[in-house]
Amino acid sequence: MATDISNPSNLLAAVDMGTNSFKMLVVRAEPNGRFLTIDRLKEPVVLGRGMNSNTPTINLEAQHRAISALHKFKHFLHNQQVNHTKFVATSAVREAVNKGEFLSIIEEETSCKVEILSGEEEARLVYIGVLQFLPIYEKTVLTIDIGGGSTEFVVGKQGNVIFAISLKLGHVSLTEGFVKNGEVEKMREYIRCVIYESGLVEKIRDVGFEIVVGSSGTIRSIEKAVFMGYAQELMSAVVSYDVFKRNWKFSRKDLSCVVEKLCDKDQREDEDVRRKRFFKRRSEFILAGAVLLSEVFEILNIDEMEVSEYALGEGVIAETIAQCCRDFDVNANARWRSVIKLSSRFNNDKRMKSATRCAGIAREFFAGLKKYDELNDHPERCMLEFNAKDLEYLEAACLLHNIGLYIGKKGYHKQSYHIIKNGDYLQGYSAEEVELIALLARFHRKKFPKSDDSSFHVFPDKGKEKFRILCVIIRISVAVQQCPFMTFQRLEISSCAEGFQLVLTESRDRTLSTGYVQPTLQDVEAELTLELDHFEQVFKKKLSVAMPSSS
Repeated sequence: MATDISNPSNLLAAVDMGTNSFKMLVVRAEPNGRFLTIDRLKEPVVLGRGMNSNTPTINLEAQHRAISALHKFKHFLHNQQVNHTKFVATSAVREAVNKGEFLSIIEEETSCKVEILSGEEEARLVYIGVLQFLPIYEKTVLTIDIGGGSTEFVVGKQGNVIFAISLKLGHVSLTEGFVKNGEVEKMREYIRCVIYESGLVEKIRDVGFEIVVGSSGTIRSIEKAVFMGYAQELMSAVVSYDVFKRNWKFSRKDLSCVVEKLCDKDQREDEDVRRKRFFKRRSEFILAGAVLLSEVFEILNIDEMEVSEYALGEGVIAETIAQCCRDFDVNANARWRSVIKLSSRFNNDKRMKSATRCAGIAREFFAGLKKYDELNDHPERCMLEFNAKDLEYLEAACLLHNIGLYIGKKGYHKQSYHIIKNGDYLQGYSAEEVELIALLARFHRKKFPKSDDSSFHVFPDKGKEKFRILCVIIRISVAVQQCPFMTFQRLEISSCAEGFQLVLTESRDRTLSTGYVQPTLQDVEAELTLELDHFEQVFKKKLSVAMPSSS
């Protein structure tokens, strides 16, 4: 494979052409196998709509939606200079009688070469994806992924699949076949029949499991419904739950309450509107998905399910990295996985993207300062004592700095600190390391920490100064990320050797915004004045802003 993940800026992508939606995951991969999600795109193609069960065919309208979605993805991949992309198709394409013709049209019109995954291979990749998110490598795990056209079951341990099966039960196909006709009880009978006839129950009983994980969008929506009290009429302007008690699990009883609410025939007239507001695009299919999952819980005697943010797309990425990196360990980077898990749990897609951009800027800024110290012999030698762990703390703080916004905007940096410190979320980090990450998140805005700040009593004297340097970097990274229409390009030494230049350029996606006005250098410097002053205070050198004209 031509992909070179030794390049620190290497971008990889996976496109999952599902029955309900097409999803694209873009990540930055590192040689040690660690990856960070840069962006996610999703298009509601609904390939499975209108597919007849006897002769399943992808109709022309669905084909046009698919081609349009892939063109959007290809345009994004070209602009972002993504190095390698893998396209995979699942249930709808797998079952379609016209799949050959469909894939030929895709290749002709988009140049995308698509691999059709078997049900078992899809299940295996879902399990690999889950292992990148949850610390469950040593356990026997039953993973369940409900898709639009099929549901995958896989039992695995230590990265190896013990048993995998794909059943033709999906929230789109069940909605089309039963829910739209008001035949929910008939749907339950059909689900039970398919499960029992598949031999799933006997095979699961033979291999057993220690923990059950759900990984699909449907299951994540059900967990959210449980946590936010959808079935208890708690959806109000003021949310009355404790974020520190969110374990991202739900019980059989929790699931039953949600299903009962969704199936209630005596609902108020505004209940359909409320459901659409809560579940959004998934509202059309959530009833079928929830009933399907409740039947699985009953038949397999599941008491509790843990929820994974990662699934098939991340499994495809991990597989790609494994093919490029001889020493790749599917269980590596447990610490980093806990950071990603915490960030993704409290950040929505928009805030997650902002946090990821912030981490990317901080990483390049850190590398620029360290390279300067390595090449220049000067008294301060500030960055020579920094190592890969310090960079890890910095990136972790960048990914977590805005999780306090989950509670509210006022004083959110303090809330971020408390969530990191008190939630027991970061696994594999010592108490001192957790404190360092939490304090970086706490001081990414508002007052800049002084060397004698009482908050730093846990650090030795040299550690206090290192903290202030990391604090400067995260504050500048956040400020640049928030700077309208600008993005970080590089850090370089100014020609007169008085200090550094922060080189910014116009952000491609932001310049497309309606009413865009190109900012001046003075505008940008005014936005960053406070953080430029903090840089000079700590490094004893000036940091100026440069904006080369874009082509």
